[in-house]
Amino acid sequence: MSASQPSATAPPAVDPRFDLLETTMKRLGYSKSALIEILHSAQEVFGYLPNELLTHVAKRLKLPPSQVYGVATFYHQFSFTPLGEHICTVCMGTPCYVKRAEDIINQIQATFKVAPGETSADGKLSVRAARCVGSCGLAPVVIIDSTVIGKESPEAIVGRLQTLLQTPQEVAR
Repeated sequence: MSASQPSATAPPAVDPRFDLLETTMKRLGYSKSALIEILHSAQEVFGYLPNELLTHVAKRLKLPPSQVYGVATFYHQFSFTPLGEHICTVCMGTPCYVKRAEDIINQIQATFKVAPGETSADGKLSVRAARCVGSCGLAPVVIIDSTVIGKESPEAIVGRLQTLLQTPQEVAR
């Protein structure tokens, strides 16, 4: 974590990221029915959902913390630990599993030494396994940094990841 970015546990008065989240909650009218959208926004702003952030959302929406935590843990898109610079999600739903999704996971793990639910030591790659991403017609489905990729071999997916990880990222100016 950089010195210029407060920790996710910093009080809302100190951490400007809470202001961004507050803007989203206000726009949505602090609606309890907007919890999923608010959690997505929180993860986008903070990079993950630490317990302190879930508690903050619960207080602001006047919801029991158990309900917020229950929703956050139900959906595979949410992470409770910091994610890597790039995220690779492999669908493990039945159609994808039948079409070699497990081989994709194994090839990624063998090549990059990262198992599902882990982030590489250098912080560049997080690998996730999902129950179903809803794109069964494209099986096997892999999502790399929000790009849905279907019907590719384990070798092709590993090749895409190798190219991505070797490409220097543009620095925002």
